Amino acid sequence: MTYHPKSDFMAVMMQRGFLADCTDYQGLDEALSKGVVPGYIGFDATAKSLHVGSLIQIMTLRWLQKTGHKPITLMGGGTTKVGDPSFRADERPLLTPAQIDDNIAGIKKVFSAYIDYSDSPTGALMLNNAEWLDTLNYLDFLRDIGRHFSVNRMLSFESVKSRLDREQSLSFLEFNYMILQAYDFLELNRRYGCLVQFGGSDQWGNIVNGIDLTRRVLDNQIFGLTTHLLTTSDGKKMGKTADGAVWLNADMKSPYEFWQFWRNTTDADTGRFLKLYTELPVDECNRLGALQGSEINAAKIILANEVTTLLHGVEAAAAAEATAREVFEKGGVGDDLPTLMLAADEVAEGISLAQLVVRSGLAKTGKDGKRLIGEGGLKVNDETCTDAGRMFSAADLASPVKLSAGKKRHALVQIG
Repeated sequence: MTYHPKSDFMAVMMQRGFLADCTDYQGLDEALSKGVVPGYIGFDATAKSLHVGSLIQIMTLRWLQKTGHKPITLMGGGTTKVGDPSFRADERPLLTPAQIDDNIAGIKKVFSAYIDYSDSPTGALMLNNAEWLDTLNYLDFLRDIGRHFSVNRMLSFESVKSRLDREQSLSFLEFNYMILQAYDFLELNRRYGCLVQFGGSDQWGNIVNGIDLTRRVLDNQIFGLTTHLLTTSDGKKMGKTADGAVWLNADMKSPYEFWQFWRNTTDADTGRFLKLYTELPVDECNRLGALQGSEINAAKIILANEVTTLLHGVEAAAAAEATAREVFEKGGVGDDLPTLMLAADEVAEGISLAQLVVRSGLAKTGKDGKRLIGEGGLKVNDETCTDAGRMFSAADLASPVKLSAGKKRHALVQIG
């Protein structure tokens, strides 16, 4: 890609490795260099928190605002009722309106850490597409909007085609999703002058549909820009670990666990993640990412501190680093480790080590816990224990007991 951008935002997208594709590089760059450009990303409310996989989108909106433009965070109160079928093997479970509202309340918490929602010209907007989707008249919508969509073209989009090629069912409900997302873009352009939609590269077809619809209905030119769908260097989907999703909300993933996720980044990913998930200068990111041997660990600590500071604040990042040092370097307990608090009556007759391992989140099932213990992978207060049936009484848990699965995963257990 040899295009040399005029606007600060496009330069950031290209230099830091965000940019996957754009519908019109020059046209969007011209618009960005002329004045304040509103741009949006939609977030469907499928869980009570977003996870690390959404962080590249949130950072895109943060950079949009930092370079003088107006972010729009669109909550999918309406589209979540349908479910995005893009590249999925099966239909998403349908959520009730109450579940969707509850999820939106949880998701909203994270954005103010990254984006300013003030009344300034570049102050962000928080919107919900239920505002216009919930009141649509079906026949009017079919006649006014549906007539602009070619089923032949919709079937050709890779997100749909891959599902059909595998002979996996695609419901009519899901098939409507791309029309509703396109309509979101049209409404945001009509109501707020929104000029660009951002999304992961799997959203390309949906974004192009919105651009085409807006041109047909309003005769307005708008743009789409996609970011890379991130996988780690070992091919794993970003934001997923053996223990499940790395959530952004502190009540679902503690700041210490979040910090630890970034500290455990592989050597090969460190420089790339510094550019995407921190605001350190690009040259510094490249320098840190090129460190070799044990020196790269210092870069990973910088990465963990910078990313955790953005989300949870500088004090939480410092506490997480201090806990990590206490646990790893000094063999201590650490004040900020994930803690399982048990009621006295839960251990009145004792509780086994295998149960504690599952209850503390160090194993998903009793079978996994017994295997971990039996293979010598678990330590109790820094001493290996291979007896899954070892019992702990209330007296044993009166002071914190430290459980360690391998070198990197720890938890405390005590009577609350």
